[in-house]
Amino acid sequence: MTRRLTLKLAVAGMALAASGGTLALATAPVSRAQVLAALARANGYWQRNNKPEQWPFWDVAAYHTGNMAAYALTRNEAYRAYSTAWAEHNRWRGAASDDKSAWKYTYGETPEHVLFGDWQVCFQTYLDLYEFDGRKDPRRIARAREVMEYEMSTANSDYWWWADGLYMVMPVMTKLYKATGDRRYLDKLREYFTYADKLMYDAEAGLYYRDAKYIYPKHKAANGGRDFWARGDGWVFASLAKVLADLPADDPARPLFVERFKRMAAALKPVQQADGYWTRSLLDPAQAPGPESSGTAFFTYAYAWGINNGYLDKADYMPVALRGWRFLSEVALQADGKVGYVQPIGERAIPGQVVNQDSTAPFGVGAFLLAASEMARLVPQ
Repeated sequence: MTRRLTLKLAVAGMALAASGGTLALATAPVSRAQVLAALARANGYWQRNNKPEQWPFWDVAAYHTGNMAAYALTRNEAYRAYSTAWAEHNRWRGAASDDKSAWKYTYGETPEHVLFGDWQVCFQTYLDLYEFDGRKDPRRIARAREVMEYEMSTANSDYWWWADGLYMVMPVMTKLYKATGDRRYLDKLREYFTYADKLMYDAEAGLYYRDAKYIYPKHKAANGGRDFWARGDGWVFASLAKVLADLPADDPARPLFVERFKRMAAALKPVQQADGYWTRSLLDPAQAPGPESSGTAFFTYAYAWGINNGYLDKADYMPVALRGWRFLSEVALQADGKVGYVQPIGERAIPGQVVNQDSTAPFGVGAFLLAASEMARLVPQ
């Protein structure tokens, strides 16, 4: 544990003791100006140090979903220009194959894995840029429509077989519905989610396994219990918020999405650590102890969104969101703007893996920007 984090946790512990059990540090007032300053510091650092000409795979594309949230809030044209340059570099496409007979949706990083959701999250940003552009240039969403319309024409329902995939593609479906008015996007959203929900949701815990390999009791955490990975559940919790934001009020799937969203909020609340973060193994903190910012950021975003939109009770959940944000903005965010404590690419909580203030990644920055954008709407001026 770093000296900086040790000091902050010590201060937090003193605040906890002095307040008779309430973590004063994590629930002290936060202003909108403070949140906006943290957002600008993190995004400025990222864009100064990373050229937009990068591939459209999930790790980079997830950053751009956060950058679009930051743009929607601030209207900072540098943010839009950065994502536009990225989209132009990739020709508004994900995986590039045009041979539909070769398209796959198993895991893969090749041009043929067009139907694999990790190559589809880029469509969220292309759709946002399409909406933000007054001309609504159809070129920006042509590939998204081609891919998703082909996918919907098949008889398969098992496209979302891992938890991350829900974040990657569910918001694409609602955004495409908004752009086109084509009801098929919502019908297939419900169909594909139903498959994923039956596969990965644990009704007793109110959480999602990362994929079928981790279902209890076939797989167990180090303590012998259920093994729920923080970032995996972060992807799901955030995706539900993004989908509910765009889903028509009368959509028949809305009650299920609302129920899952509220159940996850209730399940995650008691396993938040006193210092605001969630450990990588949600129900077994000792399996991979210490702070982690990507899961924490997705959770903080979804809690803030739920409060802002009336799905979560402010009295119950505002302290949770504030604790999460305090960790993100005061510990994870470094003085130079780097967002640290991001678990590297993976799919589980790994014992002994080093995650510290220097651990960063584009998807972790994107999650931070999502959290900041929603917290700015939640806290007072």
